[in-house]
Amino acid sequence: MSGIYIHIPFCKQACHYCDFHFSTSLKKKGEMVLALAKEIEMRKSEFQDEVVETIYFGGGTPSRLTIEDLRLLIDKVYKNYEVTEYPEITLEANPDDLSKNYLIELKKAGVNRLSIGIQSFFEDDLKIMNRAHNSEEAKECLEIATQYFDNISVDLIYGIPEMSNEKWLQNIETALSFNIPHISSYALTVEPKTALHKFIQKGIIPQPDDEVAQEHFQILVDKLSENDFIHYELSNFGKENYFSKNNSSYWLGKKYIGIGPSAHSFDGEKRSWNVSNNTLYLKSIQENKLPSETETLSKTDRYNEYVMTGLRTIWGISLDRIQTEFGTTYLDYLNQQAAKYIEDHLLFVDENILRTTKKGKFLSDGIASDLFMLN
Repeated sequence: MSGIYIHIPFCKQACHYCDFHFSTSLKKKGEMVLALAKEIEMRKSEFQDEVVETIYFGGGTPSRLTIEDLRLLIDKVYKNYEVTEYPEITLEANPDDLSKNYLIELKKAGVNRLSIGIQSFFEDDLKIMNRAHNSEEAKECLEIATQYFDNISVDLIYGIPEMSNEKWLQNIETALSFNIPHISSYALTVEPKTALHKFIQKGIIPQPDDEVAQEHFQILVDKLSENDFIHYELSNFGKENYFSKNNSSYWLGKKYIGIGPSAHSFDGEKRSWNVSNNTLYLKSIQENKLPSETETLSKTDRYNEYVMTGLRTIWGISLDRIQTEFGTTYLDYLNQQAAKYIEDHLLFVDENILRTTKKGKFLSDGIASDLFMLN
């Protein structure tokens, strides 16, 4: 089973923390939708022997598209690929775009999963982040969305400057009050060249505190565990049968095609990525050329990726797979590097699977980088 990711490079306004590829101008939206549809068709030969299990609209803000736009793109996938009988079709959306009528029409168009960018239910946090919606819209949107969709995920951000533990807990409890079955939650990260980075440099906003973020993470893990959520990936929590099939496929190394400017693809051995420029992307597609670069992954690259994704998930790193796929040299190196983390109770081995402990989860990316094999 494989997936198709479609990048919608438009947003209403720029969030201060975001470094994803998007434009706030909708002037070329019609042209872009046609180009996305054309790229879907151009790349069908890549999935001749694959069955599409997930279609994921990411961005940017996919809810900036009309229902007609979305229908066109979903139909184009169905016409050019073999799609499983019950695919997961996800739309990332902002609360201010989700009117009752839009939600009803989304469902009719085949979308069956929503990923809603709430980020916080507090007005001051939303202003710091420059979100397009307000706290009231966040709650109203969930009240309506839960009437029409069962499979809903919300995004929440922790570690926001001056956010207390009590306030963070209130954010989680508000999300839980809507019976949402999936929560994705991330620490506020300061990316270079973002507005947030500039504000921190000028002293307008304080630097996020790593210790506070770690406290918030533990509060999140404990609270969601109490409410029967499974912590299946570092930033993702889902009730049983509500894990994101799309995201899980990335972590489990399945194939996917990324459509649109800046979108990435993976075929098991090679990664490719489209140009992060709307104008160049449109020009290239109009000339029947794929605007992408490709990199063939070495054995060491594949080992490092497996270590990174494995440690972030409940599936962990299979030592048997390391032996079979990469050989004794890699297995010996992994065991040697992992020893100190096992001793410090940050990692443990169970049934020949290397996993993080509860204490080690928040540190998994840093631990993984120390387990990497250098080329």
